[in-house]
Amino acid sequence: MTRRNRKRGKLFYKFLIVFLMISLLPLGIVGYYLVNLSKITLNRAISKDQEALAVGFADTVANSIISFRNILYEATRIDNFANMNKEKQRDLVNRLMQLHAAFLSISVIDVSGDETIRIERFIQNPSLRDFSTDPIFEKVMKKGEFIGGIERYMGSYPGLTLALAIISTTTHRPVGVLMAKLSLNGLSGILRSSFPPSTKTQAAVIDSSGFLIAHSDPNELFKPEAKLPDDVLEVLLRNDAKSGGGEIQLSSGERVLGAFAEVPELGWLVYIQRSVSVAYEASNKMLHRTYRMIFIVMVFVLFLGYAVSLIITQPIEALREAALRLGEGDFDYLPDLSMPNDEIGELAHTFVQMSEALKIKTAEIISSKEEVERLNRSLENRVEARTRELKSAQDELIKKERLAAIGQMSSVVGHEIRNPLAVINNSVYFIKTKLSQKEDLDPKIKKHISIIESEIKQANGIINEILGFARTRELKPEMSKINDYIEDLVATYPFPEHIEVAKHLNSPNPVVNIDKDEMTQAIRNLIRNAIEVMPERGRLVIRTEVSGNFVRVDIEDSGPGISPDVLSKIFAPFFTTKARGTGLGLAVVKKVMDRHKGKAEVTSEIGKGTCFKLYIPIHRVN
Repeated sequence: MTRRNRKRGKLFYKFLIVFLMISLLPLGIVGYYLVNLSKITLNRAISKDQEALAVGFADTVANSIISFRNILYEATRIDNFANMNKEKQRDLVNRLMQLHAAFLSISVIDVSGDETIRIERFIQNPSLRDFSTDPIFEKVMKKGEFIGGIERYMGSYPGLTLALAIISTTTHRPVGVLMAKLSLNGLSGILRSSFPPSTKTQAAVIDSSGFLIAHSDPNELFKPEAKLPDDVLEVLLRNDAKSGGGEIQLSSGERVLGAFAEVPELGWLVYIQRSVSVAYEASNKMLHRTYRMIFIVMVFVLFLGYAVSLIITQPIEALREAALRLGEGDFDYLPDLSMPNDEIGELAHTFVQMSEALKIKTAEIISSKEEVERLNRSLENRVEARTRELKSAQDELIKKERLAAIGQMSSVVGHEIRNPLAVINNSVYFIKTKLSQKEDLDPKIKKHISIIESEIKQANGIINEILGFARTRELKPEMSKINDYIEDLVATYPFPEHIEVAKHLNSPNPVVNIDKDEMTQAIRNLIRNAIEVMPERGRLVIRTEVSGNFVRVDIEDSGPGISPDVLSKIFAPFFTTKARGTGLGLAVVKKVMDRHKGKAEVTSEIGKGTCFKLYIPIHRVN
C-alpha cells in the first residue's frame, strides 16, 4: 500500500507541475520580459530626460553669459563712446556696475594698452595697469571680443573675463577695449533654485580643464580645491560628444546617473547627477509591484492545479494498479476496471486488450532476446579478432616502411663515410710506416695515432651496426644443436680478464634451425653490452633451458641493473643511455629474434644485474 501511495503521489505532482508550467511559465517569461523591457525603457527615458535637462541648462548658462556680453556690447556701441571724455565714460561704467551686481570690475583701455578707467567693486581707488603686452588685449584688438579667463576673483569668487573692442564711429576701427570681470555666483544660484537638496540631485558647471564654475551646493564651490570627483571628471573630459548620459561607478562604490551637455560658444559643460537608487526609484517600485502580482497569481494557479490534478488522478488509480500487476509479470490476474465513459475508459479497454497481446509477445521476445545475445557474443568475438589482426598488419606495415627508409639512409651513410674512413686508415698506415723508421719517435705521436685508429674502428663499428639493422637479407638457416653452438661462440669471443664467465648449458641439447651469422651477431651484442656495464669486475652467466616449444638462452650480468623507466624502451631503435653509441645493438637483437619467430625479453634489478632471455623455436621433426 505504501508503494502504491508513493507512485500516486508522483503522478499527482507531475500533473501539478505540468499544469503550473503550462499556465505559469509562459506568463512568467512574458511578464518578466515585459517588466524588464518597461524598466529598461523607463530608465532610458529617465536618462534622456536628465540629458535634455542638462542641454536646457547649458542653453540657460550660455544665454546668461551672452546677455552680459550684450550689455557690454551695447555700451561700446553708444554714440561717441569712443570720443567721450573720461568723466562721461566713468559715469557710464559706474551706472553699469550699479545696475548689474554681477560685474566685479570694469576697465577702459585705450588703443596703446594703457588703462584709463578702472572701477572695482571691492577695491577702493585701484591703480591703473598697462595692457600693451597682455594677450587678452591683443586678441580683442584683432578679433573684436574675448570670453574666457576663468579664475577665482580675489581667491574666492569664480569670475569670467569679458572684453569687447571699442569701435570708432568714424573710422570703424578699434580704438580701445572695454574689459569686465563677471561674477559667476549667479549660475550657482540658478542651479540651487532648480536642484534644491530635497531633490537629491546635484548640478555643476565646469570649463574644459575641469575648473568648477558653479555648483548647486555652494559649500562645494567655496572649498579650497573645489572640483568634481576625479572619476566623474575623467568621464566628462575625455568625451568629445556635445551631450550624453549614463551610469557612472564612483570610487566610493556608489553608482550614479549622470548627464552632461556642452554650453554653446563657451565650451563649458553642464553636469547633472543623481543617485541610481533615486533616479530609478519609480521603475523599481513598478517592478516590485509586478512581481508581487505574479506571486499572487502563482499561488492561485497552484491551488487550481491541485484541484485539477486530483480530479484527473482519481480515475487513473485503478488503471495504475492494473499496470503494476502487469509490470510484475502477473498476466493471469487483473483487477476489475470500472472506468467512466470517456477517454480514460477507452484507455482501460485498450489496456486489457494490450495485456493479452503482451502475454503472447513476451514469450516470443524472451526467446528472441536469447538468440540476439548469442549472436552478439559471436559477432563481438569476430570483430575483436579482426581488429587485432588489422592492428597487427598495420603495425607491421609501419615497421616495414620505417625499415625501408632507414635502409636507404644507411646505404648512403655507409658509402659516403666508409670511403673517407678508408682513406684516413690508409694514410695512418702510411704515417706509421714512415714513423717506424725513426728511432727517437715521440710517444705522444704514437699515442695519437693509436687514438685515430681506435676512432676509425669505432666509426666502422657504428656503420656496421646501422647497416646490419637496416639491411634485410634472406635467412640462411642451418640445423644446429644449441649447446654446441653456444660452446663454439663463447670459445671464440675475446672476454676481458676481469670478467668471470659461467656456462650452464642444460640438457637435452635441442636442435634449432637458425641463421648462425645473425644469431651470433645478436648474442655477441648482448655479451658486449654485459661486459661494458661491468668495467672493473663482474660475472657473466650464459644459460640454456627448454621452455615449451622454445629453447631459452639467458645472458645474465652482475652489473648495476636498468631502471624501470628505461627498461621499456631498450629494444627501440636508436635509444641508448650510453655517451657514445647508435642505440641499435638491442634493436638488432629484437629484429633477429623476430625473423626467427622467437622473442626477446629482459628482467633487471637495480644493484644486482640484468638478464636478457632469447626464446628460439625448437625444430620438430614431423
